[in-house]
Amino acid sequence: MKRKTFMKTMLGAVLVATMPFATPAFATGDTIKIGEINHYKRMAAFAGPYKQGIELALEEINNSGGVLGRQLEFVFRDDQGKPGEAIKIAEELMTSEGTAMITGTILSNVGLAISSHAAEKGYVYLASEPLADALVWSAGNRYTFRLRASTYMQAAMLAEEAAKTDAVKYATIAPNYAYGKDAVAAFKKALTALKPEVEFVAEQWPGVFKIDAGAEVQALERAKPDAIYNVTFGSDLAKFVREGSDRGLFDGRSVYGLLSGEPEYIDPLGEEAPEGWVVTGYPWQDINNGSGGEFVSAYQNKYSDHPRIGSLVGYMTVQSIAAALEKAGSTETEAIREAFEDLQVSTPMGEITYRSIDNQATAGAWVGKTAVKGGKGVMVDWVFKNGADYLPSDEEVSALRPAD
Repeated sequence: MKRKTFMKTMLGAVLVATMPFATPAFATGDTIKIGEINHYKRMAAFAGPYKQGIELALEEINNSGGVLGRQLEFVFRDDQGKPGEAIKIAEELMTSEGTAMITGTILSNVGLAISSHAAEKGYVYLASEPLADALVWSAGNRYTFRLRASTYMQAAMLAEEAAKTDAVKYATIAPNYAYGKDAVAAFKKALTALKPEVEFVAEQWPGVFKIDAGAEVQALERAKPDAIYNVTFGSDLAKFVREGSDRGLFDGRSVYGLLSGEPEYIDPLGEEAPEGWVVTGYPWQDINNGSGGEFVSAYQNKYSDHPRIGSLVGYMTVQSIAAALEKAGSTETEAIREAFEDLQVSTPMGEITYRSIDNQATAGAWVGKTAVKGGKGVMVDWVFKNGADYLPSDEEVSALRPAD
């Protein structure tokens, strides 16, 4: 859907609605408030572009009449990357601030904490960034929805590429928390199903942002794998790449990197970026046409900078919430929750659907190879993969997800 058409759909009748707690309060004021919780200081490189994506979408929607005849407003709060602080903030936003719902977070442990609190208190939470599979499956609940392609989905995309090679012995390295654990388990499951003869000869689990890269590289080298599956990100990725390159760990081996092609993580590597890794990421520089190209252009014009994957996710977060509110016709919690079920949203990534079976969106991901051009790390030889093609069957999802 073109932006002009999308904006037109954001218009509607004047809003009179109830708030989501046990004793609903009527929304007042000129705006519809959305609570946004994130790690703005702790993970500024990711959260900053994400916030800019939100602000771009808000500007476009509000300049076109808002949602349900009212302006849409995000109330931003920093949780310092702490689950307890995030829960405290969520409570304040939903009671004192009068927000209609909550969104945000990057770290999966924080997202899981907010999700549990949302289920307990009965308010809608759109997990825009957290990738842990538990969020919509083993710990899923009817009030939590997830936008991004999950670890399972992206790991399955990489496993599909890995299965095409002659590699049999694999080693893995991932941060030791929910996202990392899920990412390794998903890759193992998907690759083994495609290529039963593979074996995993080593697993390394550094603490998130606490990697001892030299020790990790030595341990992986001792295992003599044919290929490596890497799930580290941020500063951990930079240290791992530097030590691995210096010690020849990647020489003659295939490397698969979850998120490693995202600008947030490959940009800081500069000319030290690895070459030839198969990764998921965001090749913004090659996206020139359609709604995806329009987004890149609008972002560059507004910020004089290129978008990151967080920028795109932030933009799509606002689009999703606006579409849900329009469909719901109010800010009443149950109306919003029901509206998110099977909600279809036109985004720069194409049309996505929030599946009612598990509240997971069908947003896809780009898969390609890393390269260095002009002293910068980029993604090349990429393809876009539809998220709906990389989800387990309905029967599997029903077995994974607890009854609401």
